[in-house]
Formats: sequence, structure tokens, C-alpha cells
Amino acid sequence: MDVNRMIGKKTPKREAVRVVKESVIPISKNRIVEELKDMIENEADRSEFAKLCKRVEYVIRAWYMIHFENMMELYLLFDPVHGASKIKEKKLSPEKVDELEQKFLSYLFQVMRKSNFAIVTDEEFEMAQSGNYLLNLPIVVDESKVDSTLLSKYFENNPCGNLPAFSDKYLIFRRAIGIDTTTEFFYMAKLDLIISRLWSWLLKKIKFEGIFRLICSPKSPTRSATFKRTEEPDEEYMTVERIRLESIDMSLGTLLGKVEIQEPTFDRMIVVYRKASTNGEKDRGIYIKHFKNIPMADMELVLPEKKSPSLTPMDWVQFLVSVVVGLGALFTSMETPGSDMWVAIAIISALVGYCAKIYFSFQQNMETYQNLITQSMYDKQLDSGKGTLLHLCDDVIQQEVKEVIISYFVLLQHGGATKSELDDRCEELIKEKFGLECNFDEEDAIQKLDKLGIVTRDEMDRRTCLSLKKANEIIGPTTEELVLKAKKRSQGPFGCCRNLENLQF
Repeated sequence: MDVNRMIGKKTPKREAVRVVKESVIPISKNRIVEELKDMIENEADRSEFAKLCKRVEYVIRAWYMIHFENMMELYLLFDPVHGASKIKEKKLSPEKVDELEQKFLSYLFQVMRKSNFAIVTDEEFEMAQSGNYLLNLPIVVDESKVDSTLLSKYFENNPCGNLPAFSDKYLIFRRAIGIDTTTEFFYMAKLDLIISRLWSWLLKKIKFEGIFRLICSPKSPTRSATFKRTEEPDEEYMTVERIRLESIDMSLGTLLGKVEIQEPTFDRMIVVYRKASTNGEKDRGIYIKHFKNIPMADMELVLPEKKSPSLTPMDWVQFLVSVVVGLGALFTSMETPGSDMWVAIAIISALVGYCAKIYFSFQQNMETYQNLITQSMYDKQLDSGKGTLLHLCDDVIQQEVKEVIISYFVLLQHGGATKSELDDRCEELIKEKFGLECNFDEEDAIQKLDKLGIVTRDEMDRRTCLSLKKANEIIGPTTEELVLKAKKRSQGPFGCCRNLENLQF
């Protein structure tokens, strides 16, 4: 993804985040079934379509059941709370535990991929650090508290491209893009911005601006807000606008009133890591934390084992250089023949204001940080550990079912189609019917349709779906249908049990 600045003649500077469309379908399965069913004119066909959707879900659940059960069984050994006692109970050797934890990671990452989660890359993480939204403090991981052997061993045996620099210690997965807006007065942030602009203007006037920028604001690759433009087709991307306080014109109205800022979000994020061992005893717990609606610029909120924020060395350099530059400007102005006392007062006021700005900004940012951490714990964190795994298992099933339902419906309505035609028609249906854009995974959908046996393929590699009735016959009735049928047979014409001896009083 890259960031393109859009600058108009009379509009404030904006930023547009350009992200790749994802394969996840962000619509509930029930809504998809109801909406598509209503598009079928024949009532009997509508009933058959609803039945087919239920049968498809039952079959797909059966496909993944063994995989999910194995993963959940393995996680019992690496649950941070009870895992150690389970390992002792089973009397597993360290070598066997090493083998099982790698097997668990393999199961977990397969489920992640099937659920359309992607690993956050260095470029995406740099973009998070390149700007601020609500979090204005530098947040870093205390690497001494995070294990570096678990994940590094996995990727040593299972090489993966485009891994982030921190992939040996922890992994951050993300899925789907959203938007977060905040409307507040932002009095302290506005004051901070005004003081910074006044200080910059003053330095420019006294010819110190270039020196100050050179010393205090060196360019850092991790703070760059500009990325190389990729050469991939535009239809594979979507653009989301960023609106920051720095890009808003500071008129009297915006200064005294509320302003709205906007930031793209990752709809879902999952963090996987292990704590470093202490007291000579190896920690086998694997932490899996699930978050929702995390702003890109505040991605650091999900980092594990964060250090307590403090003034960075660069903040201290800025502070000291500001004092030196300010005093130098003051003495220079005083020694100049015919110097104006008001200039000296202006320099002193600006210097005091700038120093006060650094101090009060840090205090305000610390308070905001504490509030955001609390919010991330109670509002943003969906679940952890076993609960996250259960979420993932259900996500996989729901996504697979939605792909099958949409692709079958498109073939039912439009007739035979090649892979590319099916892809275009499915994406068009999602956009027109639900108003959302996604990169439909037609390859995966076709594989499932073939496996279910409800489509045919001709010599031109075109797929054609079987009729609804024929598709239902091939998949067959579900266990629930058989139970309901048996229950109806056991009841009399008035809905009561035929065998009086089965009645209990």
C-alpha cells in the first residue's frame, strides 16, 4: 500500500491511503441468503435455494471439523493459563513439546489464511508510524520480554516471503479495511499545532529554521509517509482518505469549535507471540489476541509487551536545541544596534511557549495513551486464546459458505462462465446488491463447487451449475433434516406422540 498526497489550490492538504482489495466478504451469510433468495422469482426455487445453502454449510463444516478439533486439542498444551499443567499431566518430553508447538502453529496459520488474514508487512507498519491519529507517543516493544525462538524456528522450516523485521518475535495479522472518525475540540492538540507553527515562523525570520530542522528533525525511514507506487492494475486497489488535524485550516471557527478527523482502520487484527522465559523455566504459553477496528496510525496499540512511553532522546534534543537557539537569537538581537525590546520579549515568549508545549503535550499524550490502552482492552479487544480460535474457525466456515453461495447463484442466474467471467460477475453482484467492493476469490470458490459436485465443466473450461433440485440431491439431506423427518414420523396427526408409553408425567 502507498500514501498519495492530494493537494488542491483552495483545499487543505489531504492524504489518501491506497490499499489492495481483499478477498474477505464483509457481509453476513444470513443477509446474503435472504437477499439472493428474494431475487429468485419461482417460489419453489426459492425454497430449494434456501435448502441448498443450509446443506452447503453442513458439508463445509464437516470438511473442516477434524482440522479444527486437532488445532483446539493442541492449543490446550499452550494455553498460557492451564497449558503447563496439561504438559506435565501428559508427561511430554521437551522435544515432543517443541514438535507439537510447531504443528499447532502450522494449523493456526492455515486457518488464518483460509479466514483471509494477512501478515502486516514492514511497509504497512512504517505507514502506521508515519503519522498520528489519536495516539501521539512513540510506542515500542520491550523485546527482552518477548520470546524469539518460537516463530523464528517455524519460519526457518516454513519459509515465507515479505515477512516483517519483527516476525521472529511476534506476528500481527490484519483483515478488511474500515474507517474511523472522531469529532472533538482537540484544544491541546490545536494549541500544540499553533505553537509549533509560530516557533517555525520565528526561526524562519531569524534564519535558524534550516539549522533547527537539520538537527532536530532528521529524516527517518520509519517515519516516511510516502511509498513507492506499485504497478499493479488500479481495479485491484481501493482508496481511503485520511484527515488529520495538521491538514485542517486553523480559522477561528475550527480553533474554537469541534473538528472531525478520519483514519482508515483494520477491521480485524490478531497478534501472536510468546513471552520470554523467566527464572530459568521455559514459558510454553502462546498468546493469541483478537482486536477490532484498529486505526492504521494507532496500530502500535496492539503491540505486545509495550514499554512505558517517555520522552525520547529526540524530544530532549529538540528541547535543548530550542533553548540554545532561542537564547542565541535573544543575545544576537540584544547586541544589534537599535534592537527593539519587543523583539526580545517575542523571542522569550516563543521560547517559553515552545518548552511548555513539549511538557504539556507529553502529559496530554500520556493521558490519551492510558485512555486508549484501556479502550483497547475493553472495547477493541474481541477475545484471546481459545475464544479467538473459535472465532477463527467460524470465520473460515462462514467465508467458505459465502463464496459457494454467491458463485453458485451467479452461475444459476447467468449460465455458464469461465473463471474470469465468474470473478467479474461475483464482484459486480456484491457491489450492486450490497454496495461493497472486494476481490472475489474465484479460484477457491470453483474448487469448492467442483468438490461439492454441483457444477459441470466443458472443454472450454466453463462451469455450469446443476439445477437446484439436482444439486440438493447430490449433496443429500443434513443430519438436522433427517432428525426432523424422523420426529414428524413419530408424531400423530394431532402433533402428539403415537406411543403413549413414551409419554412422561
